[in-house]
Amino acid sequence: MDKIIIYQVLPRLFGNQTKKLVQNGSLKQNGCGKFNDFTPEVLNEIKKLGVSHIWFTGVIEHATQTDYSDFGITKDHPAVVKGKAGSPYAIKDYYDVDPDLAVNVKDRMKEFQNLITNTHKAGLKAIIDFVPNHVSRQYRSDAKPKKVKDLGEDDDKNCAFCRDNNFYYLPNQEFAGQFELADENGVVYSEFPAKATGNDCFRNDPSVFDWFETVKLNYGINYTDFHNKEFCPVPNTWIKMLDILLFWAKKKVDGFRCDMAEMVPVEFWGWAIPQVKAQYPNIIFIAETYDRNQYALYLNEGQFDYLYDKVGLYDTLRGVISGFQPASCITGAWQCIDGLQNRMLNFLENHDEQRIASDFFAGNAVKALPAMLVSATMSNGPVMIYSGQEFGEKGMDNEGFSGIDGRTSIFDYWSVPSVQNWINNGKFDGKKLKKEQKDIYDFYAKLLNICAQSDAIATGSFFDLMYVNYENDSFNAEKQYCFIRKSEKELLIIVANFADTPAKLKINLPTHAFDVLGISEKEYSYEELLTNSKGKANLSSSEPLAVNVKKNNGVIYKFKL
Repeated sequence: MDKIIIYQVLPRLFGNQTKKLVQNGSLKQNGCGKFNDFTPEVLNEIKKLGVSHIWFTGVIEHATQTDYSDFGITKDHPAVVKGKAGSPYAIKDYYDVDPDLAVNVKDRMKEFQNLITNTHKAGLKAIIDFVPNHVSRQYRSDAKPKKVKDLGEDDDKNCAFCRDNNFYYLPNQEFAGQFELADENGVVYSEFPAKATGNDCFRNDPSVFDWFETVKLNYGINYTDFHNKEFCPVPNTWIKMLDILLFWAKKKVDGFRCDMAEMVPVEFWGWAIPQVKAQYPNIIFIAETYDRNQYALYLNEGQFDYLYDKVGLYDTLRGVISGFQPASCITGAWQCIDGLQNRMLNFLENHDEQRIASDFFAGNAVKALPAMLVSATMSNGPVMIYSGQEFGEKGMDNEGFSGIDGRTSIFDYWSVPSVQNWINNGKFDGKKLKKEQKDIYDFYAKLLNICAQSDAIATGSFFDLMYVNYENDSFNAEKQYCFIRKSEKELLIIVANFADTPAKLKINLPTHAFDVLGISEKEYSYEELLTNSKGKANLSSSEPLAVNVKKNNGVIYKFKL
């Protein structure tokens, strides 16, 4: 089995080549990337990074302040839309794609299907979002199949909870958000009765800190009666959401990244995922998760293939990069989920997290290179990078709704400066990139291609070497982390150096490692995979392994068995 390497990208941002961007700019002012920007050449360039899957973020139609009523798409009230472009996670029509992403709006689904076809031709697989917990406040499907009833169409709106309602209601209460509800013409957004808000806010007056632009979907949990579960017979929302999953699976997508999966009952996932896989056995399901206590539940009962490891490895690596935690804490991160780490998706950036190079994180993308080494190589599970990460994108633009928060906005019409410079009007020559950006790219490309080609990283065993090096005077457990990956034919010894200075290390190898992994104590030929340097080294429990590591970097020693 090959290691899954995911490239997350927002098409809205990726291909946008507009030079002079306006804060809070409209589509007309700032432009927008398109599905068609992912030409065969572009896809091949992405693949060169070692990528196996592309997660196209923001594909499904969502609420926006751009008026597409001329195309039969209902106009959204701006009071309940985040930013000019709108949040990709406030779904407006589960059966359609975002018109912003089409060159010809009337042909938007055809252009999306061409994207999927071209992705597959490039030898890549396509992942899209499935947003199951909430929809936009003005959800209305204009593109649903003829026999499909819309969400809420048959709801009893006089009932706070009803098993077969698609939404939760606040009977006899009008929506009264704690923010301006009138548009520029004085037209006030109206919703009666008010619906519960997506972040489990069961008030009629959500604040700007709530997910005010969304409404919560009802999966049969009665929040008015101690969260009692009413799952028999199967709630109507379950049936509707399964139909939506099958609709997109039929479009030949290869996987779903399931937004806020833990806010949807695990019983739904255990019911729906097997039914999708019965028809599309190779499709993968990735859950956005934040509760380690529920990891095993959503993997086993929920039958997800992979889960986000945000609160474990990501948070730990961020602490190490920022100097708040010692490198030795990485051991605890995998021990907390021991037995599950090969089903966790590792990352250092995504659209929710601050850019590594931002002033709110490390300030310099180079500082995260050793963390990326660990994230990519320590397990068999997927690893993901976020478009622009490979160039050290800073994410410090003041785009509009988001403000300056160290993230690349998902709510505004904008672009990613480093990606724009890499594309360079379709030349892909990198001439507009700074040397440091080129160096960061080279590191990512080298590392991810190693991951894509290594049996030990994709399927091998893991052995943590830290416990025999805590008291090692020639090793600093505050700033270095080391471990072994082994398959039948290869042994990798991987060392990450988080220090701002080079390190000359002598690493202890315990007898237990040789016994457990079935390794002979002898001299081996090796290749250091990041630099392609070669040599010989004696692997022994009685003699430490000498390793030199550059500052903010790492080594991958490959020994042939």
